[in-house]
Amino acid sequence: MKHTVLLMLLPMALSGFVVTGCEQGQKAEKVSPAVLKKYSKATTLEGVVSNNKGVIKTGRVEVTDESGRLITHAAVDSGHYSIEIPANTILPILLTFSSESGEKLVAAVIHDSITRYEINPSSTAIAKAAKAMGGYTHANMIRAAEDTAHVPDANKTTTGWRGDPTTQYGGWH
Repeated sequence: MKHTVLLMLLPMALSGFVVTGCEQGQKAEKVSPAVLKKYSKATTLEGVVSNNKGVIKTGRVEVTDESGRLITHAAVDSGHYSIEIPANTILPILLTFSSESGEKLVAAVIHDSITRYEINPSSTAIAKAAKAMGGYTHANMIRAAEDTAHVPDANKTTTGWRGDPTTQYGGWH
């Protein structure tokens, strides 16, 4: 009886060594590095700056990298801004509006193909939420937009959104 039990356990024990040997022989998968996004040529970004009261007529929009280094800036004229981003500027970048009254609003730019960005309280909330989630990635920006944007009941369906809640991460449109 002891020999029978040993004979039954022996193949199980040996299979553990074989599996272990196979696992050691496997090579770890290579993780591809993150794709670096940047503007390949000078690009003009434009949009409107507003708060909960409406369009903000004057102020300044600064473009900075994630570490806060100033890249360029432009004045806001009648609520509109237009700013040229130099070639080879690495994304993400932040568009930060400030006014003489101390109001600050932000929009995060992560795509080199989008040129219109609204800067408002929704874009500010989304940028802050994405940063808190780990940074300005596409996935974090989408998740932050879905979590922070108010969707009117008339625009909801039983299967989800009717439309795009992000408007380039600036809120519901």
